[in-house]
Amino acid sequence: MNFLLITADDMNWDAVGAFGAPVEDVTPNLDRLASQGIRFRHAHVTAAVCQPSREVLMTGRYPHQNGGMGFEPIWDHVETLQDRLRGAGYLNGILGKVTHLAPVERFQWDEQQDAGDLGHGRNPDLYASYARRFLARAKEEDRPFFLMANAHDPHRPFVGSEQEAAKFGDEVRDLPAPSTIYSPEDIVIPGFLPDLPEIRLEISQYYNSCRRCDDTVGAVLRELDHAGLADTTLVLFLSDNGMAFPFSKTNCYLNSTRTPLIARWPGVTEPGVYDECHFVSGIDLTPTVLDIAGLDPIEEADGSSFANVLRAEKDATRDRVFTVFHKTSAGNAYPMRAVQTERFGYIYNAWSDGKTVFKNESQSGLTWKTMEAAAKEDEDVEARARQFQYRTPEELYAFRNDPDGLNNLIDDPDQQSRVSEFRKMLHEWMVTTEDDLANCYRDRYSL
Repeated sequence: MNFLLITADDMNWDAVGAFGAPVEDVTPNLDRLASQGIRFRHAHVTAAVCQPSREVLMTGRYPHQNGGMGFEPIWDHVETLQDRLRGAGYLNGILGKVTHLAPVERFQWDEQQDAGDLGHGRNPDLYASYARRFLARAKEEDRPFFLMANAHDPHRPFVGSEQEAAKFGDEVRDLPAPSTIYSPEDIVIPGFLPDLPEIRLEISQYYNSCRRCDDTVGAVLRELDHAGLADTTLVLFLSDNGMAFPFSKTNCYLNSTRTPLIARWPGVTEPGVYDECHFVSGIDLTPTVLDIAGLDPIEEADGSSFANVLRAEKDATRDRVFTVFHKTSAGNAYPMRAVQTERFGYIYNAWSDGKTVFKNESQSGLTWKTMEAAAKEDEDVEARARQFQYRTPEELYAFRNDPDGLNNLIDDPDQQSRVSEFRKMLHEWMVTTEDDLANCYRDRYSL
């Protein structure tokens, strides 16, 4: 079996039409892929920031178990998916985000092209060209393959933004436009952000970048078809984390870690299936690929294969997911741990002390600046901005009914038994995974 893993960079789960995108026809290629396979309501990445998220995917281990807690290389002793595949004769290739799996040499890529080879990771035609070359080599050498095609869209800077002009300068003219352009009037503001004109503008720019990401997805999938390899290739699509806006990326909210996972396994997955029962995590990807490839599992992996779910089997153990956050790309530590079930999500903010101010890259654009300005006159925006900056040590949300995390139930008298259950659940996970926060968390809440 061959494997094609396509990833988006900072795409929220609900930017994809097949997952209920509020903007029409943003992702026609992904929607087509979803119609041919299975998509998951409860799929989550493990850490909602680029490099840690991707290093989890390729090791099957939590960041505090693989060493990649911030933008750091994994530890030398940690085995990777590529170690196993290479040993089995697979041809391994990567397009984009090469340095976000570090150290690069540990991942043993037979072919690699990074952003500079791919029009800053934003040129669908260049992705198609290199995918074509890689697939031709796999056919010529008669080898099974694993190709990881990583779009750099819709990561900031967004299409048409001032950030884009500042970062790329005159090279902006060489970047292809998305196949469809959206205006501020075309989009819907996420419920976790205020609807203000400048925010509406930036969200439209984000959707333009999502459309170009979908263009890249379509370009790579067409090359797979043209090579005659679609029928022998398991295609997986996901995003490494949520959108780069407040209350999404680099956090543990629903919109931080939920990912639009799609799988098309020819002859196995039924077309157009929407799995609303099983929780799937980033730690599960490596075990799943090894299982389907018929290779021995990595014994130290934290995750487990969901190949049984792809085969339409029920798995009652998949009823929750644990997610983490350690550091921003700037190296600032804001340790968070979370557990989500079908109805609720509980978040522990170990850093929140009423004084420490949260800062991340999502505050670099129009949206945060607009919120700061509006907060001076609007009490609701001021309260929302303060919540983002300071948090509380614990948060509890009824995510099934409150997916945007607007009503923190942690102090609700009717929820205290549930809070206790989540505390116990999270502490047991901390102990099992040897999390350094386990003892202080136990002492803080007398567990």
